[in-house]
Amino acid sequence: MLKRLHNYCLTFPGATENIQWGDDRVYKVAGKMFCCSGIENDAKFSFKVDDDRFLELTDREGILPAPYLARAKWIQVDPKTTVLKWRDIKPLLEQSYELVVAKLPKKTQAALDRP
Repeated sequence: MLKRLHNYCLTFPGATENIQWGDDRVYKVAGKMFCCSGIENDAKFSFKVDDDRFLELTDREGILPAPYLARAKWIQVDPKTTVLKWRDIKPLLEQSYELVVAKLPKKTQAALDRP
């Protein structure tokens, strides 16, 4: 699942990827993080969700409040135990990206060349 995650995150306008904190793959737009994961194939990954969905999602198997980021409404998904399928995760990743972009200055948003 991490290969799909990696490829999908890099399709977003202005998205970048780098290794931070030693062994975490971090996806950013305009320097702001919208997703992160470990580097191993079965590593957990985290991303921001809408405030209204946070409690709903963290009630599901394999999904926890993300360490250090839960107060900002980030969830952590364990691909080994989650009930979510890739088709469920894709729109959540897109929403995470959009939530982060919405907080960027208007000039930065315009420069992203989004549809």
